[in-house]
Amino acid sequence: MEKKKVILLRYGEIFLKGKNRNLFEKRLIENIKKSLSGIDYKFIRTLNRYYIEDFDENLQAEIIDRVTKVFGLHSLSVVLKVPTSYQNLMDATAEYMPVSGSFRISTKRADKSLDKNSMQISAMLGGYLLSKNDRLRVDLYNPNREIFVDIRENGYSYVFSDKIECAQGMPVGTAGRGMLLLSGGFDSPVAGYRMARRGMQIFAVHYHSYPHTSELAQQKVIDIAGKLTAYCGDIKLFIVKFTDIQQAIHEFCREDYMITIMRRIMVEIAEKLAKTHKCGALITGESLAQVASQTTKSITVTNEAVKDLPVFRPLIGMDKYEIMDTAEKIDTYRISELPYEDCCTVFLPKNPVIKPDLEIAKKEQQKIKNLEKMIEDAIESVEEKVIETAF
Repeated sequence: MEKKKVILLRYGEIFLKGKNRNLFEKRLIENIKKSLSGIDYKFIRTLNRYYIEDFDENLQAEIIDRVTKVFGLHSLSVVLKVPTSYQNLMDATAEYMPVSGSFRISTKRADKSLDKNSMQISAMLGGYLLSKNDRLRVDLYNPNREIFVDIRENGYSYVFSDKIECAQGMPVGTAGRGMLLLSGGFDSPVAGYRMARRGMQIFAVHYHSYPHTSELAQQKVIDIAGKLTAYCGDIKLFIVKFTDIQQAIHEFCREDYMITIMRRIMVEIAEKLAKTHKCGALITGESLAQVASQTTKSITVTNEAVKDLPVFRPLIGMDKYEIMDTAEKIDTYRISELPYEDCCTVFLPKNPVIKPDLEIAKKEQQKIKNLEKMIEDAIESVEEKVIETAF
């Protein structure tokens, strides 16, 4: 039997798109190919299916690891590709035959030139396996193993048993750009991941207050961004020197309003950077009621500082356990737990206001001398880094 291993890729939500589906598919294919940079393979596109062929089987695990992180793909299977004939189908299904227990054959027949329909082919293949192993039995409803047979119009059939879940969502780059406020904590990387899963290309801004925060804290954020690139693709990271502004907040503003004012200035700077780089939204890692700055009132007062763009908070209804689980999944957890504090912990008040008043917050912010000049200087001195996808 002429056969070879092939990786079958299935997309998900794109299937629901209408006349513009090709645009989503084009971006998805671009992202798949970028995820496989440095690997030799052949990519084949057919109706509703993609195949990776002619790859080094020693790299199969690496290919699967990379491709499962591509948003827009629903699942994949490692399949046997054989020229369509009844004998080849029997030989191929026998390779997936369990040692014992129950099984089921599920056949899809796109090739209508065959003289048997799908049910007849399944029955034929099931009978063949039963004849080879008397410890097997057929169970159509709850089998121990299901063997799938996909007979295509191109003269080939694809036989497989397992389906591996992929990242799902929508292809990155199909939902515009978003500016992520990225700290070294657990929440903001998960927020970026969740928005990229909806197709948004991620840009990121990080604030540091050297010497109050160390270079290790900045490197921690760069490393987190590096982990996100496996899902998001390359990320442009803007590092903002926040020391002068933070010292001014500490010097001129009420202690209990310091976090509120800091957040307002951060989103103001983030919005200016976002508009310069054609981002259509800000993204934060806020989760309702998790800390003092994440109450409804606090969020409202922070939002007022954003003039034109929406602020997406994809974690708003998640609890800490859900966020931590996702951080583990995307491999940012171990970096986020490193004890290098970011600027959000500098000059931390003992009793931050939980329900800030907008007018008080604005009056306190107005006490900061030359604030607009400091914001302009911070933006002009931004350090830009392109965090490239690491393989």
